[in-house]
Amino acid sequence: MNQKSKISRHFIPLLYAVISLVLFSCTEPIKDSSKKEEEKSTELSLKKLVIALKANKNPEKMLAEKEALEQFLSAKLSREVEVLIPTDSSVVVESFRNGTLDLGYLSSTDAARNLDQETASVLLIHLKNGLPNYSSVWLSLKDKKYQDIEQLKGQPVAFASRSSTSGYLIPVWDLFNRGLVGPHTSLTDFFSLTLYGTGYVSAVEKVLNGEVEAAAVSDYVFAGDNKYLNDSQKSRLRIVQKQGPVPSHTICARSTLSDSDRIILKNALLAMNQENPTLRDQVFNGELTEVHQEEHLRVTLEAIEVQKSLKP
Repeated sequence: MNQKSKISRHFIPLLYAVISLVLFSCTEPIKDSSKKEEEKSTELSLKKLVIALKANKNPEKMLAEKEALEQFLSAKLSREVEVLIPTDSSVVVESFRNGTLDLGYLSSTDAARNLDQETASVLLIHLKNGLPNYSSVWLSLKDKKYQDIEQLKGQPVAFASRSSTSGYLIPVWDLFNRGLVGPHTSLTDFFSLTLYGTGYVSAVEKVLNGEVEAAAVSDYVFAGDNKYLNDSQKSRLRIVQKQGPVPSHTICARSTLSDSDRIILKNALLAMNQENPTLRDQVFNGELTEVHQEEHLRVTLEAIEVQKSLKP
């Protein structure tokens, strides 16, 4: 065997070894990178989570709920959590838009408006007594003889707020369906005066102090626990009429959140169903669940169109 053949015999195995080493070193980082990416997807990319709650309860109770929710989610997500309680729902739309808000606990009306402007979408809803809806009611003093809303024609009334679903939108939708208001008949053509509160309690207080004859609020304000009204206040009131159904409140997520972050946040909130149902009920009023957003908001979207058609 000549010298050239000997070199070739020893060189070829060496060349294979070098090629294998190069290939191994090139492919290994890709596996590591993939693994790191997989691990990363199980963690929230946000350094801080910001949530907005509806300002519709006693301020002291809301402060306690805010702090408890911050502690629960902070421990669950290993992130700083800040809970805000804005008094103006229009702030929520802009905050979603500019990225300063991640989640919002919103009425179906506010959820529909965010959906329309593509600033947020429905992540979860809460069930009320096992249902994805509840009722709106008109409350009056117990000694009043009103039997339905038609008997309140020419009387002063209060709505919970202009942004409330059960305390404004659905009652107006009901008035429209009854033919009492419409394109040629405004609310003030039917009622002598319409006042707007800053939430359920403020509207009911207008009934209790004699400013108005009736107030539109959620049924659970009167029939539920004493989260909104105490026993003394309830003893002076009665339900004149129910209307609905009212789609239950929603937890909406900023539309620019990543799919990974949405899943992580959804799972953290759903964990409240088993791990802290008491806090869940205090903050979100019932069991949290997923839903088809368009179907859930159907009545609300219809009521919004009705509102647009009314005489100013």
